[in-house]
Amino acid sequence: MRTATTIEASGAPWAGTVDFVVEAERLGLDVCWVAEAWGSDAPSPLGYLAARTERMLLGAGVVQVGTRSPALVAQTALTLQTMSRGRFLLGLGSSGPQVLEGLHGVPFAHPLGRMRETVEVVRRVMAGEKVTYDGRHVTLPLPGGEARPMRVSVTAERPVPLYLATLSPRMLRLTGEVADGWLGTSFVPEGAATSLEPLAEGAAAAGRTLADLDLCQGAEIAFARDEDELAGMLDDRRAGLAFSLGGMGSASRNFYHDAYVRQGWSEVAAEVRALWLAGRRDDAAAAVPREMVAATTLIGTEDGVRERLAVWRDAGVTTVRLYPAGADLGERLETLARGIQLVREVSS
Repeated sequence: MRTATTIEASGAPWAGTVDFVVEAERLGLDVCWVAEAWGSDAPSPLGYLAARTERMLLGAGVVQVGTRSPALVAQTALTLQTMSRGRFLLGLGSSGPQVLEGLHGVPFAHPLGRMRETVEVVRRVMAGEKVTYDGRHVTLPLPGGEARPMRVSVTAERPVPLYLATLSPRMLRLTGEVADGWLGTSFVPEGAATSLEPLAEGAAAAGRTLADLDLCQGAEIAFARDEDELAGMLDDRRAGLAFSLGGMGSASRNFYHDAYVRQGWSEVAAEVRALWLAGRRDDAAAAVPREMVAATTLIGTEDGVRERLAVWRDAGVTTVRLYPAGADLGERLETLARGIQLVREVSS
């Protein structure tokens, strides 16, 4: 298994974030993804990190489809592939109605069709074609004017691998069909079949197998000295999981909640969501059992984390995205170093 992490350019001093990435590369980390939600964008910091790193892959994790035209997404990807000397990975995600409609004023409806059309146009642009496209969401050139099909002038020596961040069964099938990799989240390895089966169905439809995809999953990693300390650490993470179950998405649509339901946590998910939507945030956190936190993270004693990584490996994960816990930069890097070493041990 390869190792990865995800950073943001907002929420912490940028200089410290850069130090973290540079040191993570020295520790042997394989991939650094840069997130984009309602804080910083992803491409800008990736350009900076391309100049500060030499070996690790750098990924947009993820560019939100609908916030930029497909042609601009392709131009950005080609530019970053050139700036990083062939180390760029393009991750695309459909985001959600709160971000797209509330922040960007873009309708969220039909995310599956919008994602498929975006991928098709992005690939054509990156291939250097003069692009014509007549879709439901994308039409090139715009009809009724004087425009003619165009190609972009920027190129890259290496193809840009394309990843999709998806959760629902239909979006997972699309990922298996058209992407080079899957950026997963809300993952319980014991319920991996709920994601891997639709991914495999999509791959088969394109004449491929699941082995043709990089399956990249992530979770917080933290180490406890003993079982007593572990219990407290798991309790501390209940609130974050409650937010995913009850606060992400909208009142009527929460893809993270639905993913946990499919993986066997339906009763807990329903209770936590109801409490969250009723404004009872503390009660929602208390309703998350320790067992669920342990199942969805890499938090444990060193032996426990090693055992869980083996479960992830056996479930089919090929890249582990580590979110290292720590009170400061030094502690986070120490946690990351221990995690990288354990992944190496489990993968050997």
